[in-house]
Amino acid sequence: MSLFDVLADFVGALDSFIWGPFMLVFLVGTGLYLTVILRGIQFRRLVLSLKNMVESAFKKEDAKGDIPSFQALTTALSATVGTGNIAGVATAIVMGGPGALFWMWVTSIVGMATKFSEVVLGVKYRVENENGEISGGPMYYIQKGFKERYNINAKSLAILFSAFGVIASFGIGSMAQANSVVLAIISTLGKGSSFRLPIFGEVFTASAALGIILVVITALVIFGGIKRIGEVTSFLVPIMSLLYVVASLIIIIMHADRIPHVFALVLGYAFSPTAFTGGVAGFAVSRAIRFGIARGVFSNEAGLGSAPIAHSAAKTPHPVKQGTLAIVEVFIDTIIICSMTAFVILESNLDIWGGALTSSALTSAAFAETLGVAGSIVILICSALFGYSTILGWSYYGEKCFEYLFGVTKKYIYKIVFLFTVFFGSVTYVDIVWNISDMFNGFMAIPNLIALIALGGVVAEEVRKYFK
Repeated sequence: MSLFDVLADFVGALDSFIWGPFMLVFLVGTGLYLTVILRGIQFRRLVLSLKNMVESAFKKEDAKGDIPSFQALTTALSATVGTGNIAGVATAIVMGGPGALFWMWVTSIVGMATKFSEVVLGVKYRVENENGEISGGPMYYIQKGFKERYNINAKSLAILFSAFGVIASFGIGSMAQANSVVLAIISTLGKGSSFRLPIFGEVFTASAALGIILVVITALVIFGGIKRIGEVTSFLVPIMSLLYVVASLIIIIMHADRIPHVFALVLGYAFSPTAFTGGVAGFAVSRAIRFGIARGVFSNEAGLGSAPIAHSAAKTPHPVKQGTLAIVEVFIDTIIICSMTAFVILESNLDIWGGALTSSALTSAAFAETLGVAGSIVILICSALFGYSTILGWSYYGEKCFEYLFGVTKKYIYKIVFLFTVFFGSVTYVDIVWNISDMFNGFMAIPNLIALIALGGVVAEEVRKYFK
């Protein structure tokens, strides 16, 4: 066994440990705690949240911030509505059974309270940097919140979060997404790197050519800062989400007679061990819980501390008002889009139990079964747009974490390195890259969850004052 194989096995084992039962209990437990002290705000204020979202799309607030509140929402959504909604849901069903969807719902319900709290704290403790731009997120509410409430210097914890955030942005936010975009295009249209493009005497494969294009269109946006990112995502996110939702609804309605059966599968597999078709093996409830919670968190990112970085830039009159948009963010990502993916798969006649297909290949096959070539094209377009939008969102997250560590004047260094990782992810990909970035996502969550528990009382006070 080579040194690389040993390192890959070690990283894989460490990643499994970090995202094991402790982390999942920590994430869900924090969400439950916040749900209790906020008296179920995600239920009581869901209608208000939806109303605020619609109003924010048309009404511009005259308040402190860099971008309109709706653009802050779409920037956060651009990072959460990604390949996990297409590939991650399929993987959860294959690995954990249909019951995994139920536990994704549970995770998203408590995750609404978690993300609401993150955003309230992010906006409350945001700062204005030397360029006159707004900066916010866990690193600021960890440093300022702990000092204000407990007179504790927690800057070291804030530095840890920022360092983990930068590394995670290069992995899950860049390389993994670029690889998913390129593979989706090549596997659907090119059946591999089948064309060669001569440039300056060199020969570039299809993946390299697509990687260069992806780098260019990414650079055109991220060098324009959060205002350009907000403008692009406010246009891109509604269109790509609507395309996916409409295509999914068509399939679900065409097989409406199977909907009761799908609910029976989801609820049945969520609470009782059930055998694979043919009785070869069984889905334990623990597997449904594990993969449902894990994929739910990967999809909506509640608890990771990423979304409040984008929401903190919003022109909003009050932290709680922007927090209500964060509730909608989780609702759209998991309750709507992830559920649609699951229903399309579970309504299909594909042999999902044996695991012959998984990830985006399973979702694509499920769409194609009903819509034919059009279904494959929808998944191709959405995979490319979902992945690209995630790159834009995470570029801003990593930039703000880098700014916290090294200052405003060195942000261009981060952007150049980020673009390099986009190209690198396009042309080469190994499992260890995914595992490392996945691992640092988990590391991000730990200081953020500690802060949410410690500062939950601050959120409750802000809620009481706002609604009074």
